[in-house]
Amino acid sequence: MMSTACSFHLRGDYLLPDDVKTISVTSFDDYGMITREVKKQLLMNGVKIVPPAKNVSNLHVLSDSDSDRTLSLYQNARAAEYELSYNTSYIVTVPGYNPKAYSVHVTRSYLDNPMAALAKSVEKDLILDEMRVQAAEQMLRQMATLQTQLIPVGAEDATQPKDFPTNIDDTQPTTQDLDNGVQQTSTTEAIANSEAR
Repeated sequence: MMSTACSFHLRGDYLLPDDVKTISVTSFDDYGMITREVKKQLLMNGVKIVPPAKNVSNLHVLSDSDSDRTLSLYQNARAAEYELSYNTSYIVTVPGYNPKAYSVHVTRSYLDNPMAALAKSVEKDLILDEMRVQAAEQMLRQMATLQTQLIPVGAEDATQPKDFPTNIDDTQPTTQDLDNGVQQTSTTEAIANSEAR
């Protein structure tokens, strides 16, 4: 699942399912900003963060990355406007259910000033920090819908097509209804004989 930032909402206003009211948080970078911000958002929404355990739900941050691309140029062909992109992905695991994977995508545009490169570099870092905050908020928004998306372990097997039995006596005739009430009967022996001819 992917989502893009586009709206403002109050902090701490997500109604999270009971399954994640107590949760452990792990990450590819335990001290990274996105991990710290996710924990902050969880606490603001009344979630109790505990150490990982077998019977405790877990949120695991898999990755985060950022990139930029040029949106417009000055007349001298130097970049005038950039679009920043920030991406993060994570998995929520609830005991008794299949893990649920999510991704978040946040974009922001900003103007470049080649005469103030250092200031623009600092501004870019500040914008990325804001985007990480937005991403953490979106993660909470996605988790608020978790209850409707959880699939019990093994439940997906019921929706898979069953294997055909392999112990059928293939010499017995099989009957198939065709159009206009006509029935067609055939056996593997008859097919084999016709092929032999």
